[in-house]
Amino acid sequence: MPASSDSALVVFSGGQDSATCLAWALSRFSRVETLGFDYGQRHAVELSCRETLRDGMALLQPDWKERLGPDHTLALDALGKVSDTALTRDTAITLTESGLPSTFVPGRNLIFLSFAAALAYRRGLRHIVTGVCETDYSGYPDCRDDTIKALQVALNLGMASRFVLHTPLMWIDKAQTWSLAESLGGEALVTLINHESHSCYLGTRGTLYPWGHGCGTCPACELRKAGWSAYEAARHKDSAPHG
Repeated sequence: MPASSDSALVVFSGGQDSATCLAWALSRFSRVETLGFDYGQRHAVELSCRETLRDGMALLQPDWKERLGPDHTLALDALGKVSDTALTRDTAITLTESGLPSTFVPGRNLIFLSFAAALAYRRGLRHIVTGVCETDYSGYPDCRDDTIKALQVALNLGMASRFVLHTPLMWIDKAQTWSLAESLGGEALVTLINHESHSCYLGTRGTLYPWGHGCGTCPACELRKAGWSAYEAARHKDSAPHG
C-alpha cells in the first residue's frame, strides 16, 4: 500500500507517555493507527489499558474519533526470553555494573521500531510516533535522540521508504508531558491519562493516587509522581491571583 503523507502509527504501550503521543498524533494526522507489544513484560497490565485509553480519546473530540484507526498487538515472546532484566524477570530493580538500571531491555526500542516500520510499510503509514525521551529517563541508550535518528536512516535505507520517526517527548520532562496533554485535550485528557494509563514497572493497580495507579516506589512510579507534583505546582502558581 502506498504510504500516505498524512498517516501515522503510534507505538502505544498504554502508559502515560504513549497515551500523550497518541493524542499528539490525533491532533496532527488524518489517519492514526496504534501498535502494542507483548514481550513477556512483568507489567503486562499496561496492555489492558490501551483499549480504554483509545475509547476515551475517541470520545473527547469528534475529529479524533474519525481519525483513530485500527489497533494492532504483536507478540514478541523471544525478546522476553533473551532478556534477563527486571522488566522480564521477577528480580529486584537495581543498578547494574554497566551503569544502567536492571530495567533496561537490550534492543527493545530498536526492535519495536523495526516491527513498527514493517507494519507501517504494509499499512501505508508514513509517520511513526514513539514516546522515548532523553529528559526523564533511566539512561536507556535506545531512547536517545541520536539512536532514533540513526534508526530512521537505517529503516528508510533498508525498506527503500521515507518514514519519519517522531519523538514529541524527547526534550521535555514528565511535568511538561502532563502540560502537553492538557494543551492537546484539556483537563479531560489529563484525567483520562491519569486514571487509565499504566507506568508502574511492577504492574501494580488498584489504589488510585493523585498521580495515578502504581506501587509508588519503582523508578517509573517515582518519575510519574514527581512529574505530577511539579505539574500541579505549576498549575496552582499560574492560577494564583497576582497583585
